[in-house]
Amino acid sequence: MKLNALCFLILISPLAAICQRISYSAPEKEDARTVNFEIIGKVTGNYLIYKNIRNDYAISVYDNNMTLKERVELDFMPERILNAEFIVYPDFAYIIYQYQKRNILHCMAAKIDGNAKKIGEPVELDTTQISIFAENKIYNMTNSEDKQKIMIFKIQKKYDKFNFSTLLFNSQLQLQHKSRLQMPYDERRDVFSDFFVDNEGTFVFAKSVKSGNRELISKLFLLTKPPLSDQVNENELPLDKVFLDEVTLKVDNINRRYLLNSFYYNQKRGNIDGLYTAIWDKQENNLLVHNTAAFNDEMKREAKKNGSVRFAFNDFFIRNVILKKDGGFILSAEDFSSQSRSNSWNRMDYLYGYPYMSSYDYYLYPRSSYWYYYRPRSVNSLSRYYYNNIVVMNVDKDGKLVWNNVIHKEQYDDGDDNFLSYQIMNAGGELHFLFNELERRNQLISDQSIAADGKLTRNPTLKSLDKGYQFMPRFAKQVSAKQIIVPCMYRNYICFAKIDY
Repeated sequence: MKLNALCFLILISPLAAICQRISYSAPEKEDARTVNFEIIGKVTGNYLIYKNIRNDYAISVYDNNMTLKERVELDFMPERILNAEFIVYPDFAYIIYQYQKRNILHCMAAKIDGNAKKIGEPVELDTTQISIFAENKIYNMTNSEDKQKIMIFKIQKKYDKFNFSTLLFNSQLQLQHKSRLQMPYDERRDVFSDFFVDNEGTFVFAKSVKSGNRELISKLFLLTKPPLSDQVNENELPLDKVFLDEVTLKVDNINRRYLLNSFYYNQKRGNIDGLYTAIWDKQENNLLVHNTAAFNDEMKREAKKNGSVRFAFNDFFIRNVILKKDGGFILSAEDFSSQSRSNSWNRMDYLYGYPYMSSYDYYLYPRSSYWYYYRPRSVNSLSRYYYNNIVVMNVDKDGKLVWNNVIHKEQYDDGDDNFLSYQIMNAGGELHFLFNELERRNQLISDQSIAADGKLTRNPTLKSLDKGYQFMPRFAKQVSAKQIIVPCMYRNYICFAKIDY
């Protein structure tokens, strides 16, 4: 009898380790699918979600069971704000927002508690005078990983030059340093990465140079501005006769390094051949690693089983770079493409044809994050979106590929990709990849996890999914070590599901 009981416990222990508890919020009458939202995070035990419909701004406060405690109107905001961004701390959060009054742009900060109530009065961080026809979304914000440094920056283009203004604040929003910089910019050839500030306050980004608007990257530079300096240090990184795709930048605060990754091509008009990695050592101020890891035919066949092996990675895009303590990282890339009646799919148009960079500002930042913005379907410009396999790579501190694995999925939708793609839940010892999967005409949320050794486990689909909720995993946000909030649609209303691992 005892032996049978022991065997039973052994059998159910893997299931117990991956079981989840899902708590749903009730749909609010104001939250039709036209609402725009962003998951702020967890503050003093409550879960805060920002919502905007037309010119109404509010934060919904949920308890641990996702029961609505209060919907707080943000009446201190003017009627028309241009954007809002958030920095979350354990017991409060900042709202960084901007608005225009006549020809003056105002960048403001407000502090709220765990009940979304205002603490003190909003403070003005900066103002800018603009002309009547100028772009008005010029302010951007980024914060360090430890949230002790906050950088407000704006970029204005004038006469083929970029005029940078940077304002470095501490966690109490006290100004530490303000700089004005200028650098040449050619909108047909130059591309900037996302902008970051590290834990020491250094402003860092990458600049890529192409030979033409629809060409690959032929030069790469790392740009850094120390916290109290008014100069930008520019270092060219060697490419060793390869050509690059979009460059992603990651700050490794533990090892004081900057990691740059991109897919590379051996020929200008060729196919993606592998992964380029460059690692800059901040302390020594030199290039520590630059390496090209070629994808072999076996890896290509596993990544995309239909079509020629040569073209296997041509529709893959780098989505996530997750750092490891030893200086290596886990990189995930997704197979994405689209098809429309009027235009054929082109990777260069997707990367550089969309107005990431207007003639005046670099407002669409960061490209790597998602927040939900309602887009009505248009019959005349109907597009079909394809989000397929995910390739996961483990790269060591020397930029060499240790192992790789493929999560197989097939997703498509017409006119709307809100329910496609995936999100990662970092559980420490393993990464959970969450995405919608069609099974017997029902959309279920699949959970596949990858362990530190690359072993892929297909976990049971998440429980409590038979209530008519349709999940949007790509807009999910991890709010604690074992919790993630996933937005979903229920009877044409937006609501939220908290998953506890």
